[in-house]
Amino acid sequence: MDSLLPISTAVHADSEKQNASLEIQQQKDNVDAGALFVLKSKGSWVHSAYHLTTSIVAPPLLSLPYAFTFLGWTAGILCLVIGALVTFYSYNLISLVLEHHAKLGNRQLRYRDMAHDILGPRWGRYVVGPIQYTVCYGVVVASTLLGGQCMKAIYILANPNGTMKLYEFVTIFGFFMLILAQVPSFHSLRHINLVSLVLCLAYSACVTVGSVYIGGDSSKVPTKDYSLKGDAESRLFGIFNAVAIIATTYGNGIIPEIQATLAPPVKGKMFKGLSVCYTILTITFFSVAISGYWAFGNESEGLILSNFVDNGKPLVSKWFIYMTNIFTITQLSTVGAVYLQPINEVLEQTFGDPKSREFSSRNVIPRVISRSTAVVVATTIAAMLPFFGDINSLIGAFGFMPLDFILPVVFYNLTFKPSKRSPIFWLNVTIVVVFSALGGIAAVAAVRQIVLDAKSYRLFANV
Repeated sequence: MDSLLPISTAVHADSEKQNASLEIQQQKDNVDAGALFVLKSKGSWVHSAYHLTTSIVAPPLLSLPYAFTFLGWTAGILCLVIGALVTFYSYNLISLVLEHHAKLGNRQLRYRDMAHDILGPRWGRYVVGPIQYTVCYGVVVASTLLGGQCMKAIYILANPNGTMKLYEFVTIFGFFMLILAQVPSFHSLRHINLVSLVLCLAYSACVTVGSVYIGGDSSKVPTKDYSLKGDAESRLFGIFNAVAIIATTYGNGIIPEIQATLAPPVKGKMFKGLSVCYTILTITFFSVAISGYWAFGNESEGLILSNFVDNGKPLVSKWFIYMTNIFTITQLSTVGAVYLQPINEVLEQTFGDPKSREFSSRNVIPRVISRSTAVVVATTIAAMLPFFGDINSLIGAFGFMPLDFILPVVFYNLTFKPSKRSPIFWLNVTIVVVFSALGGIAAVAAVRQIVLDAKSYRLFANV
């Protein structure tokens, strides 16, 4: 009997290898023509960490001190902690769902594929797909606008009497985006996203150091007021605006597309990538939010870098502000390139020819034209609507909230069908109920803010 053990072990090992090979082949077979070029499954878990960090730890985190002005210390930190815990949990759930379907021979490469298979065809085509594309394109527009604003901040500091307008800087930033948009696939961005990871640590460290330096000098910030401003109604709606800001900051919306870049088998790789991402997220989010709000209190601006200049007078050395803005601008271009990927995939599916070589003229010419058009349109919208921050809050409430807080736990419950007596079932149901309510109220608050600010809206405004 003992002599049979090695044979049994060998047979079992061969069986596991065959299953793994079958899984890999099934996953390769399920890569459709539309994703042939954009979603190349060649990456490691380290590469997924780069992609995840770029897609989550981005310059919108510089608005966290502003969110604290609506929440105060206790509620602000509590919201940050809850946002981190819930999104880390939900992103891991969605990864487990993707792994489960891949083992069954149905590798889902996009968010809308998941919705199609789990919720039904109409959900993928008419609900989840449009929401995801709106969110991704909204991020591209917002990144372009914020990049132009950072460029203008450098220009005004160097030349206070300068006459260049915001839309000119937005256009200049759009040219940078135009170049990065031509990167052939998501996997090709891995080294660029490594640089992005370093940049987010760099500008977060600069903001933290700058805030501590300014906040520690009473001559620069004579009074610190942490009270909530406005009447009861304004405070209430401010809370939900802050929730939308924090949800947008933690938002991703492209977890399936990032997991699709991993070389099969993918088991456990996304967890490692998310662990690295959330380590960096914890360092950057909390350091910027706490130091910025501590230094400037309820006077914190929507972009905390704006607080580093008081009536045209820099509160830290000019070179320090230049350096921080340059770090921010550079990462913004990579963030825009990452969130263009789902749009690029659709364009590739529409205009590309999978039967031709990737770099043949038949594929290169339509790719360059379609991607360039997408960037030009995004740049035009950013230049025309410099008040896009208000609209972005609405996108966060309608987009990031369902994609990152609600749908992952719904997918998990419908896929694995945990017992209704199990804690995980009721935890997931609680998340769905709470964040559905928060998303609805945050959307109302965002619409209210748009109405209040509508009087100051003007196309191509030089804000």
